[in-house]
Amino acid sequence: MKERVILAIESSCDETAVAILRGDKLLINAVSTQISMHQQYGGVMPELASRLHTENIVYTLDTALKDANIKLEEVDAFAVTRGPGLIGALHVGLQTAKTLALLYHKPLIPVHHLAAHIYASEFVKPLVFPLLAIVVSGGNTELVVMEKHLDFKTIGETRDDAIGECYDKIARVLNLGYPGGIPIDRLAKTGEATYKLPSPALGGSYDFSFSGLKTHVINLVNNTKQRGEEINVPNLCASFQKVAIDAIIKKGLKAAKEYKVKQVVIAGGVSANSYLRSEVLAKFPKIGVDPAIPPLWCCTDQAAMIAKLASYLYDEKVLAGYDLGVDPNWEIEDFREF
Repeated sequence: MKERVILAIESSCDETAVAILRGDKLLINAVSTQISMHQQYGGVMPELASRLHTENIVYTLDTALKDANIKLEEVDAFAVTRGPGLIGALHVGLQTAKTLALLYHKPLIPVHHLAAHIYASEFVKPLVFPLLAIVVSGGNTELVVMEKHLDFKTIGETRDDAIGECYDKIARVLNLGYPGGIPIDRLAKTGEATYKLPSPALGGSYDFSFSGLKTHVINLVNNTKQRGEEINVPNLCASFQKVAIDAIIKKGLKAAKEYKVKQVVIAGGVSANSYLRSEVLAKFPKIGVDPAIPPLWCCTDQAAMIAKLASYLYDEKVLAGYDLGVDPNWEIEDFREF
């Protein structure tokens, strides 16, 4: 029996990516990053991202097909990130996927970006239900409970800034460059948490608010400079990282107990953070919860995760018409609505 071939496209932010999955085997995961182009601005510039996706998509697609030794005629379905993400960037990937699906008369599979991040862990180990997914990235901070495949319930989220955005803004004020997660994580290892900072955890719920923590750190840095004093950068990085990650771990542990989950999955760009990874590995097994820690290549945006989730959506016949549009604010629970 012929194994199905799914070609997936991801373009929600600053990575142009194409992956091809044959059955359960990942044949290729091609990624063209724009990070060096956005570094001079200290963050992703949406207009620039859209133009670069337009320039990179054909090259990335061609590279993936050649390296996987696959022809477009062999593809059984085309999958694409519909949202959430930057609207212009999403349009580039969607128009490419729609064109290919139309030309080759193949199904079109709309994929939710955050749900795909959760499914990226399946390249490491199978998902075990019920599970808790801790989704942390530049644009999102969510706690999601899954009772079974393709069943998403958001129990907590940030009410303002995402944790990844907080990392980037604080790195900018400390002149550490973009993206901010890597240098802050590195410096935190050499410092001590000596600065008293407000927790982003909101009481009485599983929600977070990172804007207050971000503003507090920025004001602390600016006020210290105005007094002619120096910030101990490693200590501030250690203090910020500890209070930000500890809030997520504390709520995650509480949720894991309340919902009696068997597995915890960390997903999204911030899941590459060494302190988060070590805390998940240290704390969750103590309450009988198996941690699923994705390899670093699964943490950042790529199309392999789009293809992995698309394989489940294909089996469930969650397919879209050629009039599909993007949704930059698509909710994870609404992944079947488009």
